[in-house]
Amino acid sequence: MRRFVPLLLLLLTVVALAQRPVVMITAEPSHHLALENEYVRVFKVEVAPKTATLLHFHGHDYCFVTLGDSHVSNEVENKEPADLKFADGETRFVPGNFAHAARNLSDQPFRNVTIELLQDEELRSAPSPWPMEGGDKDFPGGHVKVLFVHDGARALQVELQPGATIPSHHHDGPHLLVAVSDLELRSDVDGQGPMPGKFISGDIKWLPGGYTHTVTNTGQRVARFVTVEFK
Repeated sequence: MRRFVPLLLLLLTVVALAQRPVVMITAEPSHHLALENEYVRVFKVEVAPKTATLLHFHGHDYCFVTLGDSHVSNEVENKEPADLKFADGETRFVPGNFAHAARNLSDQPFRNVTIELLQDEELRSAPSPWPMEGGDKDFPGGHVKVLFVHDGARALQVELQPGATIPSHHHDGPHLLVAVSDLELRSDVDGQGPMPGKFISGDIKWLPGGYTHTVTNTGQRVARFVTVEFK
């Protein structure tokens, strides 16, 4: 009998999911639209403790940047729920065209930044503008790691010690910055001079391309952020 109860609960969960109506992501109340342009549609997501989102549809490939350690049940339509744990700053790419609900199993809000890649249909089968290999970089006081290359986009994870500087580099195209930690940065753009910036965890900023710069952590703590760049 004891073995039967968990199986019954799982079956009831799957049946309940199948009976729930599906809403578009823009109508899901835990997803708050923060930015939309020709490259991305960005949502700030917050799910209260012990609650779940509505069953909602992802029509595009997307990635999400987790803010804070998290424990969720990923309840994909017509599939068994998957128990998932994410570390603060963990970033994952997810192919689109499915519906799911995210159930927060922890006592803390489940927060993330969800980034839909709007060019996915035309670029999914196109040659990548970047190789996966050779993108990781170590330099004094910092590290840049390539997380994924998909759909004409490349995601990078950056850690920068106080006082450290990312060496001079060029951005051909635009990119999105997602602050994982609170940030105090200075961007020194060739021909324009220093540009200070402060961000709190979860802030986003869309940056145009066509410039060369260095980035310095002017704060007192390790700076952690993710960028998603486009050609």
